[in-house]
Amino acid sequence: MELRQLEYFVAVAEERNFTRAAERMHISQSGISAQIRQLERELGAELFDRSARTITLTVAGKAALEHARAALAAARAVGRAVEETAGLIRGRLAVGMVVGCTITPLFEALAGFHRAHPGVELSLREDDSDQLIESVRSGALDLALVGTAAPPDGLETLTVISERLVAAVPAEHPLAGRGRITLRDLADHPLVCMPPGTGLRTVLDRACAARGLGLKTALEAGAADAIADLTARGLGVAVLSESMARHYRDRLTALPIEDATDPALLALVWKPTPNPAARKLLAHCRKTFATWPQALGA
Repeated sequence: MELRQLEYFVAVAEERNFTRAAERMHISQSGISAQIRQLERELGAELFDRSARTITLTVAGKAALEHARAALAAARAVGRAVEETAGLIRGRLAVGMVVGCTITPLFEALAGFHRAHPGVELSLREDDSDQLIESVRSGALDLALVGTAAPPDGLETLTVISERLVAAVPAEHPLAGRGRITLRDLADHPLVCMPPGTGLRTVLDRACAARGLGLKTALEAGAADAIADLTARGLGVAVLSESMARHYRDRLTALPIEDATDPALLALVWKPTPNPAARKLLAHCRKTFATWPQALGA
């Protein structure tokens, strides 16, 4: 008994016609008939009732059909397993991350993946979030850690952090004594914030546009450390996420922005059908981010 015979048997059973089954399997009608006859001889029973114009399954044929389909599915699964193993023995995995990223669970996931699959060549690229998202869409990157205002269309997303924006100022700043502020309060002060193309900046710009406000961006930096250092030196009001601002509470006071209600997201993004290596890295990422104190729900 051969797999191709089972394929021909299933085709005839589904088409209920030898001619159509032969066309579907790209074989002559006489060829598929001969293979079915050979299968019936090996099994010792007829699988089809050929007495009428429409081919029907015999009792034996009905009993065999489910098992034939299962055998073919198992054979395909074997092929996929081998392909995935080969893909993890050799290959390349391209990963992206936002500029200035210091997210240690991502680094731990990359290290764990490398230890488990040393034959896969890893590449890592920094860029702003908009560019990273487009690179994932185009296939230039397999997955990326990005900041975004909302899950990108057409991509799968694992949200790591979802939190609101805050302003951060040194103790001597006029806003430091305020418990909460609004976006309009920020209009009178120069801002130090992330550049366009980043998730935090997109959330800020959308919130301002919704209220018809134009804020003055004095300085832009891609790393939270740089934003905090510039702000601590009196060069403007920092706009950061809640968890970012907590890192600098020894020198900056965080002020919730009441009317900036939409959260900024930190998320892993990838195409709906990731390759085997990307799936394995995602598994490592899920594990490392699940124990990260700043992760969503922690």
